Amino acid sequence: MKNQSLKLLLLLSGCLLPMYSFARDTENWIKPLSHVNSGDTAFILICSVLVLLMTVPGIALFYGGMSRKKNVLNTMMMSFSAACTTCVLWVILGYSLAFTPNNAVIGGLDRIFLLGMNLDLQKQTTSFYGGDSTVPEAAFMFFQMTFIIISTAIMTGSFVGRMKFSATIVLTALWSMLVYVPICHWVWGGGFMSHHGVMDFAGGTVVHITAGVSGLITALFIGKRMGYGKVPMTPHNMVLTLIGAAFLWLGWFGFNAGSAGAANASAAMAAAVTQVSSASGALSWLLCEKIAKQKPSALGLASGAVAGLVGITPAAGFVGIPAALLIGLLTAAAAYFSSVILKRKLGYDDSLDAFGIHGFGGIVGSILTGLLFSNEIFGGNATVFKQVFIQIADGGVAIVYSVLMTLILLFITRFICGGLRVSEEDEYRGLDLSQHGEKVE
Repeated sequence: MKNQSLKLLLLLSGCLLPMYSFARDTENWIKPLSHVNSGDTAFILICSVLVLLMTVPGIALFYGGMSRKKNVLNTMMMSFSAACTTCVLWVILGYSLAFTPNNAVIGGLDRIFLLGMNLDLQKQTTSFYGGDSTVPEAAFMFFQMTFIIISTAIMTGSFVGRMKFSATIVLTALWSMLVYVPICHWVWGGGFMSHHGVMDFAGGTVVHITAGVSGLITALFIGKRMGYGKVPMTPHNMVLTLIGAAFLWLGWFGFNAGSAGAANASAAMAAAVTQVSSASGALSWLLCEKIAKQKPSALGLASGAVAGLVGITPAAGFVGIPAALLIGLLTAAAAYFSSVILKRKLGYDDSLDAFGIHGFGGIVGSILTGLLFSNEIFGGNATVFKQVFIQIADGGVAIVYSVLMTLILLFITRFICGGLRVSEEDEYRGLDLSQHGEKVE
């Protein structure tokens, strides 16, 4: 244990020291509190709580119901632990590197440990809101914290049932700071993707593509579950999954509408298209099951609804209702293809389809955003051909970076934890008992 603690301390020191810099003058990116709008502030705080509900209990129940009974507590604990770990890291370093000005690759250390943040300040400019903010900086920081929390929780769905809990904690902690935070800065924090004009209203690239792709790479790296493809691995409690999907659907209004940054017309449209796309996605998945001559399933209904939500996430502030119908329909169909047909054909073990729904769905949703955006809605003058190219190019950069960095972090985590995977005996007994000494009766 001492050796592992020493390894972790040395690793964190090695990561932090190269990034150290003196605090910078912040007068160009904050302004007095007198400009704050109380209605907008209340709206963002409510949206922040809604997004937090997406992880606990949303993702925890959604994933927990889909896992095998012997792993349900471990599965839910991965979501809860992600919420705790990334919250602390966001305060210490993540927010500062993601959203304080520095350069096109990474932010500065003006807000390390949230130093300097007080009641008198708010963001002056941010590419996330596309201009001046009307909410206190603390509200903006809290809203963004919920995004990194759910991103790490989403990723864990790909490798449920076979990774050490200690390795999960270490990997998600490193991933949140070294994968999520840089990409967040590139897209929303004034980085190079925001300069290119990429459209990602609420996290199609930042959240879903990065988490889904990294989850798949982790699943491939550690290998399939014992008996995968030979013994049934059906969800143990679809009631929990449906309840979790309901929390996700509800919380997603905070996810998308809150990304408008204010209680305004853009937020209203984002909420409307979110509802429409999710409903369209749920029906699309059921239609795919019908075409495949399967019975309409509760799992399919829940998966389709979430896929529709994933698809509309990058587009929520850029499209209207007809486009939302099409995005939900196509994204859910693509997610069905990836989660059911492609996974079966290629034989990889993406345990709870985190890549199929979030990764693949995020890629499709991002491209559809470039195809279906409306200049009248978001007030721009982009062209379809150029925007599609930007969406594909910047999405490709995020995918390549996520793959390479996740592989590096997996080797580091394996070194720190003395391995990534539980023993065959522990996996057979179930991770609830072997990792936590508890079980569901």
